[in-house]
Amino acid sequence: MDKNNIKVLLVDDEADILEFLSYNLKHEGFQVFTAKNGKEGIEKARNILPQLIILDVMMPEMDGIEACAEIRKIPELKSSLVIFLTARAEDYSQIAGFDAGADDYITKPIRPKLFITKINSLLRRYLEKLDEQFQEKQIVIFNAFTIDQERYLILKVENEITLPKKEFELLLLLTTKPNKVFTREEIFANVWGNLVIVGDRTIDVHIRKIREKIGVDCIKTVKGVGYKFEDIE
Repeated sequence: MDKNNIKVLLVDDEADILEFLSYNLKHEGFQVFTAKNGKEGIEKARNILPQLIILDVMMPEMDGIEACAEIRKIPELKSSLVIFLTARAEDYSQIAGFDAGADDYITKPIRPKLFITKINSLLRRYLEKLDEQFQEKQIVIFNAFTIDQERYLILKVENEITLPKKEFELLLLLTTKPNKVFTREEIFANVWGNLVIVGDRTIDVHIRKIREKIGVDCIKTVKGVGYKFEDIE
C-alpha cells in the first residue's frame, strides 16, 4: 500500500484534534487535508476526492451524519471510506451512521497506535475490495432486479433504487452466492469488518430496510444462523 498516493480528509471543529490526527497520519506518509465543519468538509471532499474521510459526529453548522449522507450523494465518493469520530456508543448512533453511509467508528479519546492500526487495516481491505470489484463484472442480473455495482444502484423494472452503502454491500454479499446461508459472523466480517463493534440488532435492521426498499421477498431468515438470498422465478 503506497500511502503517499492516499488522500485523507479530516473534518473536526476542534483544532487540537485536527492537529493531533494530522501529525500521526502525516508521520505514516498519508496526504492529509483538513476541514473545520461538515459544510466545508463536503466541499473539500468534492474537490480533492479523498480515499478516506474521517468525520467528527458532533459539529456546528452540519453534523457528521448529515455531512456523510451528502458526501455519499457525490458519485465520485461512493466508494471512499468514511469513518466517524465519536464519544457516543449507543446503537442508535451506529445505525444512523451506517444508514448515512459510514464504514466504521473510532471512539474518543483516541489512542495513536490503535488509531493508525485501524486506519491501515481498513485501507488494506478497501484497496483489496476495489481490486476485486474491478476484476468482477459490474452488472449482476436476477429475475426480480439488477444490481449495478459501479453506480451503487438497484434496478427494478424501470425504477432505480438507491440504498445506503452498508445496505448495498449487505445485499451484494448475499447475492454473490444465491441459496448459501451466510452466518451473522460472516456478514459482520465481510460488510463491517472484524474491527467494527456494532449492536446485535444492526444486521436485522439493515435486512428489514433492504426488504422494504426492494419490495421483493428474496432474503430469507434462517433462524439461529443467518440469512440467504433466493432469486424469484
